[in-house]
Amino acid sequence: MHFNLDDAIPILSRTPATLDTLLRGLPEVWIHNNEGESTWSPFDVLGHLIHGEETDWIPRLRIILEHGTSQTFEPFDRFAQEKNSVGKSLDDLLDEFVGLRAQNIEALRGFDLKPSDLEKEGVHPELGRVNVGHLLSTWVVHDLGHIAQVTRVMAKQYGDETGPWFAYIGVLQPRTSGA
Repeated sequence: MHFNLDDAIPILSRTPATLDTLLRGLPEVWIHNNEGESTWSPFDVLGHLIHGEETDWIPRLRIILEHGTSQTFEPFDRFAQEKNSVGKSLDDLLDEFVGLRAQNIEALRGFDLKPSDLEKEGVHPELGRVNVGHLLSTWVVHDLGHIAQVTRVMAKQYGDETGPWFAYIGVLQPRTSGA
């Protein structure tokens, strides 16, 4: 499937509502548990997504469109949520994410990107040359990956409680390549 902005925007637009429906009002145990040391809880994932809205997708798109390859992207702090989310509730984060994503979708539409714009290049500090199509495709996949991560983390909270059904629950099984 080739990237198409008209197909991507509905996914990007639904991510905040998906997470809001999934997480708002749940007991804290669902929000703050993770999969073990150095893993993220749903609360952490939400903070990470907010940081991306502020510093990644639209800012990097602007850099490509305004500067091309003459300006390298700022490195992305994948752990900024550890300090940025301190003192905030889950509801605070959900509300913030909804607002930021709406602003970013509006900005994305405002660029009025043409198919030829998808080939415009920028420079990622680790990956080198990337283009607008790569960036926007990654935004969609990043959202879907974190939605899957949140549901996986939540499912694993009851993993040991499934008894013999454990063997039949794919989300609880170790990941294998290609799966």
